[in-house]
Order: sequence, then C-alpha cells, then structure tokens
Amino acid sequence: MARAKGSKDVYCVGISGSYGGLNLGDEAILQGIITQLRRSLPVEITVFSRNPEDTLQRHQVDRAIPVRKITRNEVMPEIERLDLMILGGGGILFDHEVKVFLREVVLAQEKGIPVMVYAVGAGPLHDPASQKIVRECLNRAAVITVRERSAKQILEEVGVHREILVTADPALLLKPEALPSDIPEKEMLNTRRCLIGMSVREPGMAAPDINEEHYHRLLADAADYMVDRFDAEVIFIPMERGVMDVQQSHAVVSRMFRATRATVLRAKYTPGQLISIMGHFTFTVGMRLHFLIFSAIQGVPFVALPYASKVTGFIEDLHMIMPPLELVNAGRLIAHIDRSWDKRISLRNQIKRTLPELKKRALENTTIAVHLLKEGRKQRKG
Repeated sequence: MARAKGSKDVYCVGISGSYGGLNLGDEAILQGIITQLRRSLPVEITVFSRNPEDTLQRHQVDRAIPVRKITRNEVMPEIERLDLMILGGGGILFDHEVKVFLREVVLAQEKGIPVMVYAVGAGPLHDPASQKIVRECLNRAAVITVRERSAKQILEEVGVHREILVTADPALLLKPEALPSDIPEKEMLNTRRCLIGMSVREPGMAAPDINEEHYHRLLADAADYMVDRFDAEVIFIPMERGVMDVQQSHAVVSRMFRATRATVLRAKYTPGQLISIMGHFTFTVGMRLHFLIFSAIQGVPFVALPYASKVTGFIEDLHMIMPPLELVNAGRLIAHIDRSWDKRISLRNQIKRTLPELKKRALENTTIAVHLLKEGRKQRKG
C-alpha cells in the first residue's frame, strides 16, 4: 500500500516524460532512473504515463497516472503528495510537445514541489510560445541536467539562465538481461555468418528533416554492401515497436537486392534483453540513439547516422567521427563503413575506454536527485 507523503521511511517521487511503451529507448531511460533511485533510497514512485497499464507491468512502480487523459484538477492530488517531481529524461523539449510535457511541472511549481529536470535533450525549439514556456518553467526548476552539450546551448539560447549541468543518459547504466532459451533460434541469432544490427527511425516532430526516400535507399545500399563484403546477415532492430519502426525497417529491406539475407526482429523485448541481443552482433549501423547506446554497452563497434544533435552528442562523447545524415550518399557511407569495419577492434577499445566516464556522468543525476530529496526532508523537519 502506498505511504503518505512525509512518511519517515519513504520518499515520494514523480517522474514525467514520454513513457507508456511507445518507444523502447524511453522505457530504457525510465528503467535507468527507477533502478538507480531504488538502489539509493526507499522510494515510492509515481509515473505520469501515456499507458499506465504498460508502465505498471513493465516497471512495477507504485503508481501510474494516465496523464494524457485526466484534467488539471484530477492530476493535482497526485502532484501534491510528492517530495520531488522529475521531468525527463530524454528528448522531450521540442516544438509542439513542450506544453504537454511541462503541464505537471507547472502544477508542481505552483504547489512548491521541487522539480528536477533530469538528463533531458532539447530541440528543435523555434516556436516562440514553446521557447517561452521552457524558459519560464526551467528558470524555476531546482536543478537542470541535460544529456548533451547541444541541449545546454539550446536552452541557454531560449533564455534559461539557471545553471545547466551536462550529465548523460540514464540508459547507459542498464545491464544485459537473460533471454529465453529459444530466442537465438527464433531470431536467427545463431547463424555462423557475421551478424550486423541495423536501426532506422521514422520522420516526426522530433526529427522533422529526415527524408525517407533518401535514407531508405542509403541504408538499403549499405546493407547490400555488408552482405556481400562481410558475408553478413543483417537484422533490423525496431526500437519503436508500435508501427513505425517496423514499417520503416521493412521499407528498407524491400529496397535491398539481397533482401533474403535481412530480417526484422520479431518479438518484443525489455531494454536489458535487447542489450543481450546486441551482444550477438559483430558490428552495427543505426540511427536511433538508444540502439547505439545498447551497442556501446556491449562494446560492439558501430557506424551512426546522426539525424539529430542527441546522436551527434553521444558520438562526440565517445570521441568518434561520423558524417551527418544530410551530407552522406551511398558511396560515402559505404566507404565509412568499410573503414570502420577495418578498425573495429580499435573502435571497440575506444568505446571501452570512453564509456566509463559517460556512466559516471549518468550517475550524477541520481546523486543530485537523492540530495534534493534528503535536503527537502530536512527543511520540512526544520
């Protein structure tokens, strides 16, 4: 049974972001936040979710609130009981969506509940109304952390004058989870050929500049090349299971000459299980950030297609160089893949050298959240 706010042995934490089973990367972020908080303090966690049933089943949190289906007055009692409201993490501060994501932040601030902006990404933020609400909310936050330097720059440009700390994505702290024994055979992971993982993503509000035709052809040509050059089997990994990533993956496969040597991952997996699957790959090529993070966790060398600043920021943190998506044609991408393949051992070593510092930065988020909770409890007692 949930304990009341102020109980001596529990801290009440609310987490608001893009949660509810739509995207495995977002669920990896939430899992990272929850795992670290539970390791640090006795906490009761409330998630403001698009799909509370999915969130309760997936994360076993204490409470999940259907945030998109209830009114301001209905959500207020859930906020009033909190010791801390966490906004994030992930890329949630972008045009057209910020007002939705910041509603609970506004309500928490009205009630004097401290707000931690937790390892968020930012941009694009061109709309003046979006800039205004971001500026007003974040300037009243207790602490702001972002996961890449470009997000800090964007927030400063829209008028956030509070200190902004650059940390790292909470998903970096996840561990591989065991797979059911029949999965390697079902997903064709036990082939003797080289296995290469690939990741796509759909155009959308968070990635408005992606040209589908361009990148479908680009990845199809790259996949064909890797099949021929490395005698590889290619497995596409949908990070957004609902519809779009699966459709986008099949669209790329349909453009391949060697389509019989490509498959799309069939079943649904937890982030930890997907990290285990990544361990079967010799090499990966992808667009989605958390696909690349999972590859790095397993020490698998990769080539990224940086469609957004969050991907570019992660690559820079690993001290890797990748050509931006809009400047790449098939020839340049294939040449880059070929060079990276030849250097895959050194790339693996580079990932292993640089990843511990990123994980250390990711842990800073937890340290800050724990400090806010403990100091808040002391002030109330005082």
